[in-house]
Amino acid sequence: MFKMKDKVVLGVAAGLAGNAVKMVIDEVFRKKKISQRSFRQTAAGAWVSTRSEADSLQGQILGGLLDFGMGILGGISMVHMLSKTGRDYVAIKGITAGIAMGSLITFAMGTLPKNQLKPTDAASNLSYMLSHAAYGLATTAVAAKLGHPSLFDSNPQNIWLEPSEQTTEQKIKK
Repeated sequence: MFKMKDKVVLGVAAGLAGNAVKMVIDEVFRKKKISQRSFRQTAAGAWVSTRSEADSLQGQILGGLLDFGMGILGGISMVHMLSKTGRDYVAIKGITAGIAMGSLITFAMGTLPKNQLKPTDAASNLSYMLSHAAYGLATTAVAAKLGHPSLFDSNPQNIWLEPSEQTTEQKIKK
């Protein structure tokens, strides 16, 4: 199977995959009327002043670009986190990071004075948190699966002595 060796490219791929999962779950919640509006509409509300403008095609594209841009940044961050902490407990790390990132983004967009489309009900905000938990889980799972094992090797404790264990790259070359 193809494995990615670049952390940024892996983060972009993982972030896009995770955000696609988040977007599907977000749409399901909106269709079932659990959430007042999609995350795309809320994101567009940070840039435009009226609901009709946020609901327009241009507003949806703007909100989608902001949403996927934040998803990519989160994916890159999660790859760096996994490269520092390893690929064990991927589900816990992903769900925790996804909820933390979703909380931060939702809080930041809710505090913007211009954003007239921020959801105020608990059900919408809970659906956003659940969507972000799924985003985090999917993003870390994709990163762990598609990332080359050498990205997750730990750094040597001491740079003066020869390592006692071979890195993944050294094992593969043999």
